[in-house]
Amino acid sequence: MELKRICVFCGSSLGTDDAYRKEATRLAETLISNNIELVYGGAKVGIMKVLADNMLHRNGRVTGVMPRSLVDKEIAHTGLSKLHIVESMQERKLLMAEISDAFIAFPGGFGTLDEMAEMITFNQLRIHDKALGILNIKSFFDKLIKFFEHAVQEGFIRQEHIDNLIIAAEPENLIEKIKDYEPLDLDKWIKDIRKESAV
Repeated sequence: MELKRICVFCGSSLGTDDAYRKEATRLAETLISNNIELVYGGAKVGIMKVLADNMLHRNGRVTGVMPRSLVDKEIAHTGLSKLHIVESMQERKLLMAEISDAFIAFPGGFGTLDEMAEMITFNQLRIHDKALGILNIKSFFDKLIKFFEHAVQEGFIRQEHIDNLIIAAEPENLIEKIKDYEPLDLDKWIKDIRKESAV
């Protein structure tokens, strides 16, 4: 698939291990080397700042999307190629989804989890067919992936939805996998749940 812009969901904190900062720098280098623009949450703090600054220092294009309430708290990055100011967190996610060709979940907190879950749901419901990559640095997402597998075993998540995720520990590998992404046929699960519910 053609990739012009990738949205990266990442934290407003730096994490406790310098590996996260180093991998954010490596991700920026990988995006630049593949001529991919960055879309992100627009902040000048945490991993968000590390990623954006490294893109900008390499003459990459960076688009931020931030709710006005956070801009007013003076955490917006003022040196971006473009900053969209929206009225709510929901508007933020919708705009990021609209202007991006694919998504990457970088280790982060509740906000990252929320954004990642929404894009997975959008894919599940065929609101879009854009790839979601999980950058599993230091096995950060292992327990979340185990939860997904458990939910499959318990009948609340379909295996095909798990198969639709792209997971890699290194940015270069993740980008290559995203380039090769082809959406699975997910329509079958709607028929399946109707059948189950009719019993």
